[in-house]
Amino acid sequence: MLALRLPEDIVKRLETLAARTGRSKSFYAREAILRHLGDVEDAYLALDRRERGGPRLSLDELEHEFAADLTTKAR
Repeated sequence: MLALRLPEDIVKRLETLAARTGRSKSFYAREAILRHLGDVEDAYLALDRRERGGPRLSLDELEHEFAADLTTKAR
């Protein structure tokens, strides 16, 4: 359970959206949090890795490493 206060203009927008779609305000608040949470977690993970001075990988290197890990685990 989570309770939070939102600015009135956001509450009104949620109310309007909920009324138009037949879904609850909580549904849309939950969806927004879930969609954004992964991005925030990734940003903090990247900052943490940068501060620790670990190796830097290009996107191609990271994708290659990830694909190799998946292949190894599949066996």
